[in-house]
Amino acid sequence: MTSLLSDGIRFAFGTLTVLPVRVTRWDREAARAGMLCAPLAGLVVGLCAAALGCVLLLLGSGPLLAAVAGAAVPAALTRGLHLDGLADTADGLGSGKPAEEALRIMKQSDIGPFGVITLLFVLLAQVAVLFELYAAGWAHGAVGAAVSAVAARLALTLASRTGVPPARPDGLGAAVAGTVSVRTAVAVTVLVTATCAGVAGALFGPYAALRHAAAVLAALAAAQLLLRHCVRRFGGVTGDVFGGVAETAATAALVVLMLG
Repeated sequence: MTSLLSDGIRFAFGTLTVLPVRVTRWDREAARAGMLCAPLAGLVVGLCAAALGCVLLLLGSGPLLAAVAGAAVPAALTRGLHLDGLADTADGLGSGKPAEEALRIMKQSDIGPFGVITLLFVLLAQVAVLFELYAAGWAHGAVGAAVSAVAARLALTLASRTGVPPARPDGLGAAVAGTVSVRTAVAVTVLVTATCAGVAGALFGPYAALRHAAAVLAALAAAQLLLRHCVRRFGGVTGDVFGGVAETAATAALVVLMLG
C-alpha cells in the first residue's frame, strides 16, 4: 500500500506538474492512485501561486501584479499543459466537425480562433477575480489561489471515474480514463471539499466556509458539464479534455469565491 501511494504521488506530480518527479510506474493501478492524489498536486501548485502573490504584495506590487502571478504560476508549473488542453478542446468543439475530424483538429500543434478566444477570456476572468481577492487582503487571495488549484485537480479525479471512456486508445486520457471507482471519487470529493471549507472557516468564519465549499462544488459542476459535452461530441475523453476540465473548474471556483 505504501509503495502504491508513493507511485501514485509520483504519477500525479510527474504528469500534472513540471516538478522534477520521475514516474516509476505507468499502469492502471498507478494511474488510479495518481488521479486520487491529483488534488495534492493541485495544493502544491496553488500554494506556490499563493506564495508568489503574497511576496509581491509584501514588496508593494499591489493586487493586480499579485493576481497575474496567481494565474501565471499554475501555467508555469504545468508548462501550460492545461491551458493548451483548454484551447485544443475549444477548437475541437467549436469546429462543429464529426468526432474523428474534431479529434484530429485537437491533436494539431497550432491553436485556432476558438482556442485563442477561450484562453483570453478564461485568463482575464482568473486575473480579475484574483485581483478582487488580493485587494480584500493577502489571505483571501492566497486561499483563493490554493482552493482554485485544488478544485481543478479534484475535477480530474472525478473525470477519471469509471463509466467515462477514452476517445483514443493512447495518450494520457486513455491511461487514466475509468481508473477511479465512483464511490472512491465521491469520497475524495467530500474529503477535499470539507478540508477547503474547514480551512476557510478557521481563517474567515462560518460564512466563508460555506462559500468556499460552494466554490469547490460549483467548480466540479462546471467541469462535469464540459466533460459530458465532450464525451457526447468526441466519444470519450483525451488529455486535452482533461486540461479543459481543469481550467474550467479553476475559473468557476474563483468566480464563485468573488460572488457575495
